[in-house]
Amino acid sequence: MGEEAQRGSQGVREFLNSNAGKGVTIAFILIALGVVFFSIKGSFGSSEIQNFANTRTFICAETLKPYQYELTATSKIPAPSPFSGKNTGYPAEMCYWTKEGKIRPTPYPVLLNSYRKLPEPTFCPDCGRLVTVRNPAPQSGAKPPPTEAEWKANPRSHPAAE
Repeated sequence: MGEEAQRGSQGVREFLNSNAGKGVTIAFILIALGVVFFSIKGSFGSSEIQNFANTRTFICAETLKPYQYELTATSKIPAPSPFSGKNTGYPAEMCYWTKEGKIRPTPYPVLLNSYRKLPEPTFCPDCGRLVTVRNPAPQSGAKPPPTEAEWKANPRSHPAAE
């Protein structure tokens, strides 16, 4: 090692032994620990986006009350219901319509008859319109689904009920 390199390393050693050098060292260590913590948290913790994607509206088949349920890798359906205290929760389908055939400002959760082992198509208890599996959100100007009376009058002219 040359004389110049020894002087440089001696200068660094002197700086690190000073109060200012110790402060810089502590700050560097804290920043490094913060980076490690957030890296691990980002890798193993769940994010807001994951929580949003995994939280769904379910309906208790006994009480017909909706609730929010967070899906996990071990979730089973029917899911536990906070209303019945039993595994009576099923994913809700959303109804996007009013009785007048207008688009609702907020969707209405509906329990499909197929979850209740009923053979009839499902009609929204709020607006009376047909609700299907993976019920599509409406586009502006879209025709609303049929009411129960419209469907019964001509069931073959409407999409499959479930």
